[in-house]
Amino acid sequence: MTQRTVSRSFGRALNAVAYTCLFAALVSTVAFQFFRPSTVLWPAIAAIAPMLVLLYLSARTRDTLYSIAYLLVGAACTYWFAVTYYSQDPPILESDVFTLALPKIALIMVGGSAPHIIPRLAWCTAGYLAAELAVGAAFVVTGQRWEFEVTTFLAYAVTSLIFIVGSLSRRSSRRTQPMLHRAARDEQLGAMRHRLEVKAASLLHDTVLSHLAAIAGSVDDTLDPLLRTQVERDLGILIGEEWLTEPEPETDPRMRQRWEQSPLFLAIAESRALGLEVACTGDFEAMSRLDAQVSVSLALAAKQCLYNVLRHSGLTRAEVAVFNSESEVSVMVIDAGRGFSEAETAPDRLGIRQSVRQRIEEVGGVVQIWSTPGRGTSIMIRVPALSSSFPSSSPSSSEGSSEVDVS
Repeated sequence: MTQRTVSRSFGRALNAVAYTCLFAALVSTVAFQFFRPSTVLWPAIAAIAPMLVLLYLSARTRDTLYSIAYLLVGAACTYWFAVTYYSQDPPILESDVFTLALPKIALIMVGGSAPHIIPRLAWCTAGYLAAELAVGAAFVVTGQRWEFEVTTFLAYAVTSLIFIVGSLSRRSSRRTQPMLHRAARDEQLGAMRHRLEVKAASLLHDTVLSHLAAIAGSVDDTLDPLLRTQVERDLGILIGEEWLTEPEPETDPRMRQRWEQSPLFLAIAESRALGLEVACTGDFEAMSRLDAQVSVSLALAAKQCLYNVLRHSGLTRAEVAVFNSESEVSVMVIDAGRGFSEAETAPDRLGIRQSVRQRIEEVGGVVQIWSTPGRGTSIMIRVPALSSSFPSSSPSSSEGSSEVDVS
């Protein structure tokens, strides 16, 4: 809420109090006239009318000239109001001081037209002094003995205190707001830093291990052309800054319909180039339901799983199964090798922890691992799909048990 909005709301509240006081004075005067027909109180009723009109104009336009007019005319009307009451025989206000306080309190509320604390206090004080001077003059004219009127002074003191407390609270909120903004910004920067650290660690882990495996498996100090191209590409990514940016979303949905162009297909092809035999089954059209970032993260996680099969299972064969459901796409990597216990994995083993689990969790996915020493490992990777609609049946899903060559 801006300072101008707060100022207007506060001004409307003070105007409402002033209206209430003037209408109460008007109703009280009419009641006195009704119950005491011998009195002549119509001049007091007429004195309230100009104050109501000027209060309306001042509240509507928020013009300083109308506020000055309300203060001056209101003081004259308050004087005429008091003179009318004290001129009665006996004076009515000797037994009802509160009625005289009502137009005086309405004059104090002129402070609501100012936007800042100092002008508000100045207007409020001017209204209080004008009201007291007007009633003091009425005392002199009617020959009444002046007495200090507590009700009006309390209204002035409470209104001034509200001005001061409101100003102090707004200053405190203005000091606190930048601190909250900084805290929110620091939290966003921390989350961004964490994502970059996870992404950098996963990328470095994937590329370095893949390069070492390719070099270790090379014959006669030569690299397969496909592996050489892959190493050069990964080195270019590490040296450059492309990995800092998020993948751009696909603009042509038809491009995502092709299984052979999906990142998962390329990851499987790279694993086969390292010497791993991979059998693929399932609904490959499910890849078309993933956006670019999720598709890349899924492929990199699956690639790490396949590399772990080649390095740790003792086998050179694995299976990749793709499943399609209403809200997600799942990929399961299965091998019948040595197996392992994730709880007993050494802290320096970052493959499953960093390159698979954290990478998938960053895109809102889930990783489940079933592994028994000596009986193999199954890793299920589930990621959210781009669309909740999916075909109830498809040729690839109906042939889920068939293998597909990805070489």
